[in-house]
Amino acid sequence: MERDAFLISCEHGGKRVPPQWRALFAPHAALLSSHRGYDKGALRMARELAAALDAPLFAATVSRLLIELNRSPGHPQLYSAVTRALSVAERRDIFEHCYLPYRRAVEERIADLVAQGRRVIHVSSHSFTPELDGAVRNADIGLLYDPKRHGEAALCRRWREALGLRAPALRVRMNYPYAGSADGFTTWLRRRFGAEQYVGIELEINQKHASMRSGDWPALRAAVIAALREAGDAH
Repeated sequence: MERDAFLISCEHGGKRVPPQWRALFAPHAALLSSHRGYDKGALRMARELAAALDAPLFAATVSRLLIELNRSPGHPQLYSAVTRALSVAERRDIFEHCYLPYRRAVEERIADLVAQGRRVIHVSSHSFTPELDGAVRNADIGLLYDPKRHGEAALCRRWREALGLRAPALRVRMNYPYAGSADGFTTWLRRRFGAEQYVGIELEINQKHASMRSGDWPALRAAVIAALREAGDAH
């Protein structure tokens, strides 16, 4: 049995709001459908990665505007402007029903794999808006990792190199448009599992590709998957 085990997650896979909180979001339909509500294309990428790699998939479809699954407990952006003004009890209810079950399920599966002697390669699928606050993001794909973790840096270098051979027109940047060491689910998991047990990578894809109706979007997903398989095999 191979020592490495892939695990795929998607924290911002949808814009769903459970029934008990829908009235709160009634005035915010447009916001829910924007990049602030969910990561367009990220769930499809996650599903295809998991299928191709025969990996467990953990995907959340509750909007990040209800609670931000990619933030640590206590982070100032854990709740959005829509939910921040709720009472402590109401926020706790959201936390216990929508946040904890998802995060615990991922962490427990990683712990199980580690207990089997496996090193977990966790790919967290995300996407980013092409333009933010007037600034155009000049990348097609971002690979986010902790530079202090050799295994993460090495895997991302191999992944980028393989993508460069398969899809040379794509601009792939490291730790862009965000820093891989900033607060996030992978950052949280690194504090619980050592570098020999856990490799956490955030995959960020420019949402302009998910909006295309041509064959470019399926081709990009296929290239990402094939390049990751190649990078993983080269370990």
